[in-house]
Amino acid sequence: MKLRVLGCSGGIGGDLRTTSLLLDHDILIDAGTGVGDLSINEMAQIDHVFLTHSHMDHAASIPFMVDTVGWMRDKKPLTLHATQETLKIIKDHLFNWKLWPDFSQIPNAKNPMLRYETVALGGTVALNGRRITPLPANHVVPAVGYHLDSGKASLVFTGDTTTNDALWPKVNKIANLKYLIIESALSDRERKLAVVSRHLCPSLLAGELAKLKRSPEIFITHLKPRESELIMEEIAVKVRGRRPRMLQNNQVFEF
Repeated sequence: MKLRVLGCSGGIGGDLRTTSLLLDHDILIDAGTGVGDLSINEMAQIDHVFLTHSHMDHAASIPFMVDTVGWMRDKKPLTLHATQETLKIIKDHLFNWKLWPDFSQIPNAKNPMLRYETVALGGTVALNGRRITPLPANHVVPAVGYHLDSGKASLVFTGDTTTNDALWPKVNKIANLKYLIIESALSDRERKLAVVSRHLCPSLLAGELAKLKRSPEIFITHLKPRESELIMEEIAVKVRGRRPRMLQNNQVFEF
């Protein structure tokens, strides 16, 4: 499996793109603004989107992508995978004919450009030897992370989350864990905001990583652009015994 980072910032501007990860050539894990850097032909090859949650920085490109390439896919709908709660939000507030057309009804309900597939915690989706399993997350809206397993090695992407005791027993059981991508959206000077918005900051991140019993390479995502350097400086001080690195746009993981 090959995972390419299309976007990993907590904001936009210049070369910053919001969260989107391309797995091989046909699967997206989240679909933030980074998807817009793909060519039309590359977008047309994407068959599945696994959404962590409904926030726009993770879902913004789905409407544009379906509208742009749905007509090119020879009656093969794009499948949007998410929890029942997240799919309801997407249906009610995005593909609702008011904010955007309902592409699950275009050109008609029997032959749509977009279809929905419900995922549940612990329920693995197998796609051509690739296993994708939703993991617990703790955010202000219903959310999950994902465990990506090639059979040889695994990568865990937490999605947006704050302190999350339910996550670590699942992660610690992954014997072939090679990479962990975890957020730290805010600095410690904004710890109160991190708690209210259910994100991590360096001190909270340190507490979470203390629960990790495996030794993967750790990458930090979703940093707010206004303080990304400060966040990484604080992490270097707060997180002992590990060396987390900032996730970079266009970074590639093979596992």
